[in-house]
Amino acid sequence: MATTNKVKEYKIDQELTSFFSEPDVMYYNTKPKSSVKYSDFLDDKMMIISAIRTGIPYSLFDVIQEQAPFTESDWASFLDVSTKSLQRYKVSATHHFKSIHSEKIIEMAEVTKIGLDFFGDIEKLKLWLNTPNFALSSLKPIELLKDSYGKELVLSVLNNMSHGIFV
Repeated sequence: MATTNKVKEYKIDQELTSFFSEPDVMYYNTKPKSSVKYSDFLDDKMMIISAIRTGIPYSLFDVIQEQAPFTESDWASFLDVSTKSLQRYKVSATHHFKSIHSEKIIEMAEVTKIGLDFFGDIEKLKLWLNTPNFALSSLKPIELLKDSYGKELVLSVLNNMSHGIFV
């Protein structure tokens, strides 16, 4: 299991490094780096902004999607596109998501990272996301992730839980 996570992290790091070496992305990025780590990326707001403005390539989305606890149907709902469109994007070697979609992809990556940091296991995170939560008016956390305000509520609950506050 730990080896699988390391392989996924390595794949994401490779995709990020490749993405941030593209000329369009380097235009926005103030500090070009020879190697980009996934955790550094999610902590660096300027890198996130450059990724959003340039548009996340499908290849990067694909490795983020592999690590996330969301189904293709969930992703289609979050991005407000059809599953057929996602499948079409996958076939296109050069597809970059629009800024609005890129931002949502990064938001879901943040939720995944923070959730995995707390739960330590993708299956436990999936269970939590799909279980009604008293702190969220008995809604399932996954139901709130479609918009940024809902995502902030979910992150707030995860943050509270990491500090021992479970209400």
